Amino acid sequence: MVIQIKLSNFYSIKEEVILDFEAANLRTKLSKDLEANCIDFNGDKILKSLAVYGANASGKSNIIKTIRFCHAMVYDSHKHNEDVTFNFQPFKSNSKNTPSTYYIDFVAEGVKYEYSFSLNPERIIQESLYHYPNGKRAKVFTRDERKGEEKRDKYSFGTAVIKRPYDVAESTSNKTLFISRASQMDRRIPKIIFRYFHEKFLLRHSQWVNANLEELLNEYKSDLLLALSYADSDIVDFKIQKRTEKGKHLRANFDTEEFSVEDEERKILDIETSHRCFEDKAFKMSEESLGTQKLFVLMLSILEVIKNEKVLLVDELEDSLHPAIVEYKGSQLLFSTHNTNLLNLKKFRRDQIWFVNKKVEGSSELYSLSDFKDFRENMDLEKAYLQGRFESIPVINEL
Repeated sequence: MVIQIKLSNFYSIKEEVILDFEAANLRTKLSKDLEANCIDFNGDKILKSLAVYGANASGKSNIIKTIRFCHAMVYDSHKHNEDVTFNFQPFKSNSKNTPSTYYIDFVAEGVKYEYSFSLNPERIIQESLYHYPNGKRAKVFTRDERKGEEKRDKYSFGTAVIKRPYDVAESTSNKTLFISRASQMDRRIPKIIFRYFHEKFLLRHSQWVNANLEELLNEYKSDLLLALSYADSDIVDFKIQKRTEKGKHLRANFDTEEFSVEDEERKILDIETSHRCFEDKAFKMSEESLGTQKLFVLMLSILEVIKNEKVLLVDELEDSLHPAIVEYKGSQLLFSTHNTNLLNLKKFRRDQIWFVNKKVEGSSELYSLSDFKDFRENMDLEKAYLQGRFESIPVINEL
């Protein structure tokens, strides 16, 4: 469960922006009618979804891209060598000495954690992890690479939280996050953090589904068919078949300049669908429309997210799925969209609707509908957005 995310100095994000899943103190009738849009955590209300609106090139996708990059750092950085340059761009006009920062407040296995790090394209600068094992904030570790040459100058650890922590620190270069290395070295709390980022926070639904396609199709077949019917699809059944395809594969070793062609077997999973109007005829998945193919894949992700209370990150939701198709319990959805039909305060609370606007100097700012205290809930939200009431739509002059 995500509670809050903070980002600064990534791509078009200059100053710190905050995505806050903690529900605002809204007392209106419409907000009370949408109690099911929140999850209860120790008496606090956490939002199940955030919708991010904005014009093209305003920075919506940069927010999603930054989160994906930072999470990939957690589960990949232990592989980095000294020649690695991190694959992101700081905000153009910021000083080269200005670090890029990431912070996430989340719950994993029933415990709240606060994890953050800062970096530039060449190295990690700071990193820290705090947890709330008994409801009180306690340090797991802090790290500051600027504090000296020795690991004991750079690192500070909470009492008996991580086993032999300096063994991990000695194996952690300035290209590597400590949490990534510590997980690889089988330390308990870092493994919990790693599993959360790798298994609970899904960054790209299609890539994740493709790796688990057969398992998911078998497990969720009846649920998937029901979800497809809600989405106004006329698919009433599908079958899956496995086959092996043989072919040639070119292998190249550019160090030795040796090349070879080898026989290779690939496992193929074929999906055939049956439609209401053509029950006696099977369709290959490649014959389905692109929209149906996207819907099929994303529905599997949504079902897995719902069943296991995960978090799903989607850029441009309208390319894939209308969120009203799914009723979810303890799962969360963070998505960007242009679909103004979703701007409906009978479906979303004010604190679930966010806007991205590009400022004059080119940086992106992020704010919630809850910040507009003068906007009354009996007003037409979609119309107000399209009229520029919240600033996050393109402005085109008459010329």
